[in-house]
Amino acid sequence: MKIADIRTRMLSIPLNKPFKTALRTVTHLNNILVTVICDDGTTGIGEAPPTHVITGDSLESIRYAVEKVIGPQLIGLQIEQKAKIDAVLERAMVHNVSAKAAIDMAVYDCLGKCTGLPLYQLLGGYRNQLCTDFTVSVNGTDEMIADALELVQKGYDTLKIKVGNSTEQEDLKRVSGIRRAVGPDIKIRLDANQGWSVKEAISAIRKMEHLDLDIELVEQPLPAWDFSGMKQVTESVVTPIMADESVFSLHDAARLLAMHGCDILNIKLMKAGGIANAVRICHIAEAYGIECMCGCMIESKVSVTAACQFAAAERNVTRCDLDAPLMLAADPVEGGVSYQGKRIFLPEQPGLGITAVHADD
Repeated sequence: MKIADIRTRMLSIPLNKPFKTALRTVTHLNNILVTVICDDGTTGIGEAPPTHVITGDSLESIRYAVEKVIGPQLIGLQIEQKAKIDAVLERAMVHNVSAKAAIDMAVYDCLGKCTGLPLYQLLGGYRNQLCTDFTVSVNGTDEMIADALELVQKGYDTLKIKVGNSTEQEDLKRVSGIRRAVGPDIKIRLDANQGWSVKEAISAIRKMEHLDLDIELVEQPLPAWDFSGMKQVTESVVTPIMADESVFSLHDAARLLAMHGCDILNIKLMKAGGIANAVRICHIAEAYGIECMCGCMIESKVSVTAACQFAAAERNVTRCDLDAPLMLAADPVEGGVSYQGKRIFLPEQPGLGITAVHADD
């Protein structure tokens, strides 16, 4: 089964409410869908978001990378020769990880259909269900408390609270208020999205520990490039520190893990460049005794289904932050994963299990 064509189209969906972090505010999903077409008519689908402030990818750069650079080099390759496809993806162009991720998951979708297996089973089949947290965006304290309470009432027992875009005092006020409101049984994770300095991170986290706010982990407190700072924060606080934007590649993961620069890794397909590299990062983390979370950007059920297939396959993925489809005002995807509150159920159809996507063009 050979790759005969690779095509792109746009997917646009408004969010239920603005998604706000220390880095950006998003009101609409505007992503690129990638379809890999094989010579026997089999098709696979992938998705890439233009997350400018994290991956550096734009709609235009994703489309150009897929249609003009990477795609032409894949035409004629056998779907079953996945290692060869991986090698072409790796050397076709540097960076452009979201474009590579979309192609990679579309190829895996075809491969799953070729074998007749759901992708999570093809990748390892550790489980067929997951649980996700839900993110509380950065807003005023009262609004964040109200959002947190609404999510708890809907059955979410793990909340991911965005911080890092204001003063330490304001962050402490927000987190303390949410902890008081939701009670002691709800897990709270913090995500600073690179918003703190070393001193700010250590100060804020130590004060939260002193206040017994029982924070499960703090994600990416420092700028992505500050590996030595991540190590310093990790060694200076009791609360586990999770690396996100610091880890794009296998090399990033190996370097950070070797220097004991974090306690947990957050793997996202859009940073890793797809499922194949996500698996490699997960395995090297496991070798170091470090657990992983599987996260996502602002993505539809297409690429989040791919992330879920990876997460379900791997024993070392112990946490999930895969709530993005629940933030959308519409779901144009037929098939794929299904949500029941915090629970995510994997499809049993071959590949990604997606049958149709109603997109713009």
